[in-house]
Amino acid sequence: MIYKPYKHLVQYYETDQMGIVHHSNYIRWFEEARADLMEQVGLGYNKLEELGIICPGIISPVLSINARYKSMTHYYDTVIINVKVVKYNGVKITLEYSVADEKTGEVRCTGESEHCFLDASGSPVSLKRSLPELNVIFIEMSENE
Repeated sequence: MIYKPYKHLVQYYETDQMGIVHHSNYIRWFEEARADLMEQVGLGYNKLEELGIICPGIISPVLSINARYKSMTHYYDTVIINVKVVKYNGVKITLEYSVADEKTGEVRCTGESEHCFLDASGSPVSLKRSLPELNVIFIEMSENE
């Protein structure tokens, strides 16, 4: 399956006095792009709640995140954020991000985030056993990349 990239128009509040995006916003955009990708595969937060997946207590906290800043993004630029699953083992998932200027294609930032799956008590959960339908989707996403 081909996933649509996430598009973001830079807002004034995301910039500093020079009109340059503050570095912390790229991490927020990573999260927005990840949530959008989950929506595209039919597993947005609303859907997960409907299925009773989030409510019983399976969470996916961030274990690590990093960003490499390549060039500046300015107020009112539109950026395209591509996100893909690069590693998945049933308990942890790693996603890779690329933020590029919509007009020029110039890469502004790249990064990765690693997440795990935990139950309500904070113990690791294997999606292979607990949520096999979700496990299959993540396997397919990682194999497509």
